[in-house]
Amino acid sequence: MPELSDKQLAARQPARLHVLPQRPSALTPSRTLPDYAELHALSNFSFQRGASHPEELVARAYQLGYKALAITDECSVAGIVRAHVGLREHEEALAEYERDNPDEPPQPRNPDFRLLFGSEFDFGRFRLVVIAHDLEGWGNLCEFITAARTTEAPKGEYRVDWHTSDVASLRHCEVLFVPRRQPGVAMDLIAACADVAAAAATFGLNSWIAVELLDELDDDLWLASLMQLSAHTAVPLVAAGDVHMHLRSRKPLQDVVTAIREGQPVADCGFSLQSNAERHLRARLRLADLYPPELLANTLVVMERCRFDPDVIRETYKYPLELVGGGETPTQTLVRRTWEGAARRYPHGIPDKVRLQVQHELDLITELQYEMFFLTVEDIVRFARDQKILCQGRGSSANSAVCYCLGITAINPAVGNMLFERFLSRERKEAPDIDVDFEHQRREEVIQYIYNKYGRERAAIAAVVIRYRTRSALRDVGKALGIDERLIDAFAGDHHWFDTEILDTRLEEAMAVAGVRESTLRLRQWLALTQQIKGFPRHLSQHVGGFVLTQTKLTRLVPVEKASMVDRSVIQWEKDDLEAMGMLKVDVLALGMLSAIRRSLDFVNRWRGTSLEMHQIPDDDAKVYDMICDADTVGVFQIESRAQMSMLPRLQPRKYYDLVVEVAIVRPGPIQGGMVHPYLKNREKERKGQSIVYPYPALIEALGRTLGVPIFQEQVMQIAMIAAKFTPDQADRLRRAMAAWKRSGGIDKFKNHLIDGMVDNGYDRPFAEAIFKQCEGFGEYGFPESHAASFALLVVVSCWLKYHEPACFLAAMLDSQPMGFYSPSQLLQDARRHGVEVRPVDVMVSELDCTLEARDAGAP
Repeated sequence: MPELSDKQLAARQPARLHVLPQRPSALTPSRTLPDYAELHALSNFSFQRGASHPEELVARAYQLGYKALAITDECSVAGIVRAHVGLREHEEALAEYERDNPDEPPQPRNPDFRLLFGSEFDFGRFRLVVIAHDLEGWGNLCEFITAARTTEAPKGEYRVDWHTSDVASLRHCEVLFVPRRQPGVAMDLIAACADVAAAAATFGLNSWIAVELLDELDDDLWLASLMQLSAHTAVPLVAAGDVHMHLRSRKPLQDVVTAIREGQPVADCGFSLQSNAERHLRARLRLADLYPPELLANTLVVMERCRFDPDVIRETYKYPLELVGGGETPTQTLVRRTWEGAARRYPHGIPDKVRLQVQHELDLITELQYEMFFLTVEDIVRFARDQKILCQGRGSSANSAVCYCLGITAINPAVGNMLFERFLSRERKEAPDIDVDFEHQRREEVIQYIYNKYGRERAAIAAVVIRYRTRSALRDVGKALGIDERLIDAFAGDHHWFDTEILDTRLEEAMAVAGVRESTLRLRQWLALTQQIKGFPRHLSQHVGGFVLTQTKLTRLVPVEKASMVDRSVIQWEKDDLEAMGMLKVDVLALGMLSAIRRSLDFVNRWRGTSLEMHQIPDDDAKVYDMICDADTVGVFQIESRAQMSMLPRLQPRKYYDLVVEVAIVRPGPIQGGMVHPYLKNREKERKGQSIVYPYPALIEALGRTLGVPIFQEQVMQIAMIAAKFTPDQADRLRRAMAAWKRSGGIDKFKNHLIDGMVDNGYDRPFAEAIFKQCEGFGEYGFPESHAASFALLVVVSCWLKYHEPACFLAAMLDSQPMGFYSPSQLLQDARRHGVEVRPVDVMVSELDCTLEARDAGAP
């Protein structure tokens, strides 16, 4: 017989018996609750894995008395800002509850609780959970995530490999080794020892083996194997929970998101589903029954080493300095360019009102150290104009005289209604928001200019979190539960699903239409899980044009990953996250009408031999306003919809500011807030020469320009400051709550402050309550005045071109497709009605784009 190999001989040796470790017994006397830090928790930003929002995990861990909670989403830090802000808001909510309910006992507090920040990576045989010690560790983690997300893997996925990935770069971090565990399968101790030894050689004393006991049948055997693994490698053990949800009751939803990830119904997912609901934040008494005390104590050792605070990013973040003039400071460069621009804007002298406003803004910008932000936007706008790309700033930046002087916006502060606190505030400590629209067909030139100027390590586009909305939630949850697809299609397409009073009736009708029957219990589960998953993130997308720029490497502050578009990269944080972290965003947006206007002007200038520019078009042409009042506005900007057309003959705009109102008033906010009819009635009084009664003369300053009716968000801010004595920053927080009240419910906390404040200052309670109702209406979609003013400029220009140069306007609109409210066919029909001759395509004459030709002699 051939001799046996050493491996075969070893296999024939009698098996050695290992005594199972002594675990805490439920029968032992009660002990003091152990201190504990959860080191492995996934939120729903581990897409289609986690079943709780970061804020929910934070609040639950706080309530359970944990010392810390580590947010460790898979190859992502997209949820950490929400967790960080959520902890602050949770503590503020406790304090507010105690203030509002002084007779109630104090709310339990957990003053020592804090968050840890890290990420999880799947290496196949094992996972690594990496938690940052400090800013250096955070930067290393972000760069590792960036490298994993910018491989050849498809968008939304990542690739890590022990041999090819730079795992050694994860210094200044604690690293938890999590062996792969399969139900009923023993650990491959030899392979595990090799993996842990490699990790220990790389990470040294920062290495740990995570023990995750989830009430499986073989927990004792698994713990014994891990203890043996620790003994062989000298790497200590630490308790962890592999948390996927904040409450046990989220298990059905966790099964649903697993089914969505697997692309099959829950009933067919098998071992892909978690075997029980133990992956939730468990009570410390329960943890004491499961884990040896030393493993729980080791979680505090890890916690003490990890001291990174995201607020450090706010202190570390610096804006690029490329645009500072030679030998100047950023302040000197901004001041010089602003006053140079003011001299160009006002060649006959700067009005005193403007001079004071500019100086006030410059002082505040300098104090808040935003000089480079303004210089960057000015540089981008200057590049666009040098390249003959039409652009125009809009939004809250139109409230800034400095933006006007720098050429970023076109709203003259000498004639506008400025409310600078809407744009920038000392107390609010938030970055200004400057939106600049560029021609939609040439915006990519501007984007690539930014990438080329600052480099891809210092420039990237902000993310947008795509979330479940009702219809998408109904469809995905329905498929996961195995609901008949015909019923899903019928019910998800019904616009009455939101009405709970008729929900049963609508479901019955949907089943009748689809020809299927489902049990009432199953349908209730479908709707309940749909409600739970609404608002959950589905994936990251890219912002329409919000650029984040840094002086140092952006990838040391936040990970960057591939976007779906070629030559684009996107960070893992969206707009609200950037604001919380004090990082500035430049919005490089696209607007189709700017493309059409630029093409129209090119046609006009070539045909007429002129050099007309957009800012030279008058805003007081009576014939143009006659056309607008007749609702002859097919193809123009903003006022072309059926709803706008029906309003024009009633509102009868006769000047530029009337168009500002027109743009803003046909919106869900003013309509649901009951503002439209009172405004139209007062406007009719004004036309007839009748006086408009203002019950509170003090509010004329805020409401006089809109005939006593609040139309714009800025006016609500002014009312709050005048009537309820809000500070400018309190008023701005009210504005922000109006914009988001359906999403976060934040406006309710202003109700008593606003109403009681107005009553205390002599205003009737019904009037104050009506003002608050209008605030709620704005939450449905209200327009800021600065935004409407910027858009109204383009309304004037497009209407002037349509009236005076209909052929040029039509050719430009056709060449700028796709854009606008109407199809090319409808635009052609409207132009023919206005006397434009449209000739058919001719292969011998036609060019790629539309061209203009002279009429035939004698043609009408």
